[in-house]
Amino acid sequence: MLVGEFLENSAREHPDKVALIAHKKRLTYAQVDNAANSLANALIANGIQRQDRVAIYLENSIESVVSVFGILKASGIFVIVNPQVKSKKLGYILNDCQVKILITDSKHLAEISGNAEGHPHLRGAISVDEHEDDGMLLCGYKEAMKYPNTPPPNRSIDIDLAILIYTSGSTGTPKGVMLTHLNVVSAANSIIEYLENTDKDIIMDCLPLSFDYGLYQVLMAFKFGGTVVLEKSFLYPYHIIESIIREEVTGFPIVPPIAAILLKNKNLAEYDFSRLRYITSTAQVFPVKYIVQLQKALPNVKIFSMYGLTECKRVSYLPPEELSRRPSSVGKAMPNVETYLVNERGEMITKAGEVGELVVRGSNVMKGYWNLPEESAKKLRIGLYPGETNLFTGDLFKMDEDAYLYFVARKDNMIKTAGGIVSPKEVEDALYEIDDVVEAGVLGIPDDVLGQAVKAVVALRKGSKLTKEEIMRLCTRKLERCMVPKHVEIREQLPRTPTGKIAVGVSQEHEGNE
Repeated sequence: MLVGEFLENSAREHPDKVALIAHKKRLTYAQVDNAANSLANALIANGIQRQDRVAIYLENSIESVVSVFGILKASGIFVIVNPQVKSKKLGYILNDCQVKILITDSKHLAEISGNAEGHPHLRGAISVDEHEDDGMLLCGYKEAMKYPNTPPPNRSIDIDLAILIYTSGSTGTPKGVMLTHLNVVSAANSIIEYLENTDKDIIMDCLPLSFDYGLYQVLMAFKFGGTVVLEKSFLYPYHIIESIIREEVTGFPIVPPIAAILLKNKNLAEYDFSRLRYITSTAQVFPVKYIVQLQKALPNVKIFSMYGLTECKRVSYLPPEELSRRPSSVGKAMPNVETYLVNERGEMITKAGEVGELVVRGSNVMKGYWNLPEESAKKLRIGLYPGETNLFTGDLFKMDEDAYLYFVARKDNMIKTAGGIVSPKEVEDALYEIDDVVEAGVLGIPDDVLGQAVKAVVALRKGSKLTKEEIMRLCTRKLERCMVPKHVEIREQLPRTPTGKIAVGVSQEHEGNE
């Protein structure tokens, strides 16, 4: 199966059903499919060939969704660039994977206009709004919609690349994660299975489509024939809550900072969330504090705590019925995926409580990093069985007696202090247990005596009188001496990545763009 068939199959089975709600507009599956066909034919007419790269540089919108499927229908590879990315990083991405056409708007086209010679592979752009032709414009989106809405011939097979998702590397240079149609279909099938999605589901998606967690909400919904309510962001939480109620949303994917904002609303339990079936959380460890508060406010909503990374989309999930027993666990491997832990010698770990690197087997595992064979070889290494490579995540985990997984830290971000090793997550967990702490990040900073010192950066509840000294004293009651932060910084709020994840601290997982 190909990713483009998600839309085609649903358009055939539910042509008149609303597929996409965005910015007060509602499009049926037939309308989205016809628009994607027209765009595909426009792309082909402008020179796009099989496996060419086409970049989407837009905020969440109808046009961005149509572009995803139009590129796939043209047998191309789509690259979604976060609209907050500036010209230098954009230029790197365009040149790195030799993007042929850029789909954007007049505002973002200004980021590259006047520098055509700096992008030798770029033939031009399609603008979704009015833009004065400065030599970059191939055609407007409205003009593209005049192309025939009949599907072009399919030229892809499932081992062809479907997506390139750029994530920040340890050096700061973005790396293009190569995902085939098979990778995407496999991941979507597994996630849909454990979430028990049906065509009755309506998904609220306020995560950027450049973040694979946000992108997959659209891909999966179109596969099971559901409806997506697409928002630009979670900037206006009351608007999102009103949309969830008005559109009778059944599924709500969030990241922990969104949970923090939701829980600031003391009247959360009073809203009519009777149609909301589940909430999912991934991309960063879900604080137990938030889980408990959400369970109390929304007792009839299933909460799925999950773990994943862009290189394989999703790895594990905790069944909601296990949440009260193991709230800090991210569960076990999802369907059709296998995981195991290895020590520093590469030996498999079976003992409960022993920390090791998580390794993933499955057809959801990426093909590699674009044009980075050495980086790919570090991640994709000889696996359990002959002839295969497995994904070595670089994340440290431990298991309990029932083999449920618990995130410990990034392998290269453990804090080495005073001859010992400290897990940032363990310190963060203790910080979140302090009543007035809303957000927390922990990192190691250079120290002449200790080698590294533990530093905590926290955001407090509005009006809190908690001091740095009190935070350290409360940590002393909960942590071993070497784990107690030597430095505490209090901020009004913690910085976040464009995908909404906390940017301070090193215990964060790395699903999606950093």
